[in-house]
This record gives sequence, C-alpha cells and structure tokens, in this order.
Amino acid sequence: MTMQHYTEQWQITTETAFRAVRGAVEQAAELGININVAVCDASGTQMAFLRMNDAYLHSISISEDKAYTAVSFGIPTSQWAQILSEHSDGVRLGLPMRSRFVQFGGGLPISINGKVVGGIGVSGGSEEQDEECARFGLIAAEIEP
Repeated sequence: MTMQHYTEQWQITTETAFRAVRGAVEQAAELGININVAVCDASGTQMAFLRMNDAYLHSISISEDKAYTAVSFGIPTSQWAQILSEHSDGVRLGLPMRSRFVQFGGGLPISINGKVVGGIGVSGGSEEQDEECARFGLIAAEIEP
C-alpha cells in the first residue's frame, strides 16, 4: 500500500486577484464611494490590494480581515450574525474576539470548481455596498460569486 505524502492545492492567480480588486473599485466608483479592497489566497496571504483616494485609513485592515475571515471559513462574512445567533454563549461571544475575525458584510470566499482558493474583502461603504463591490470584483475576475 502506497502512502500519499502530499495533496494538491489550488491557488488563485495573480492576474485573477488583480482583476478582482479592479472590478470592486470600478463598482465603488459607480456607487460614488471610496473603498479599500483586498484579495488573499487560500492560506490567507494577501495577493492584491487597492485603496481608492480618500478611502478610510482604518478600512485598510478591515478589508484585509474580511478577506481573511471569508477564506478561513469559506462563507461570506455577512452570514456570521445569523450563524453566531444559533450557537452557545461560548461560541457566540468567543469567536468574535479572535484576531482578524469579521462578522459583518463585505467579505466573500473565492471558490473555483468547488474549492476555496481565496477571499475578497471590501471596506469603505455600507455592509451592503461593500458586499456588492466584492461580488462585482468576482464577476470582473470571471468567478461566480
């Protein structure tokens, strides 16, 4: 019996990450808002980042953390309020205290052929606007949101 010592890992390409941040910024311009947008790979390492002029400085790290949270769990950050409401006090109170965990909208996992290969996070608008920009980023990168 042969033992397998490795697995294959799918990765988001640099070009795809770049197209995603550009697409998100283009949608933000249409909405008249200024955003920060980050894309990370499956390990949570940043692949691409864009900051629009006059976007909130604090939103830089928020966008990065939204992408990180989305890839960490493979679900949109906007779903966490509902998910946490269904858990015990320990989980509901403890998980949001974790470093880099974001439980509001604007972060989406990036999945290709059913495999989570990254995350995109947007910050600067309302939660709904941030998530809309993230979705447009994925569409611009030719990835189904």
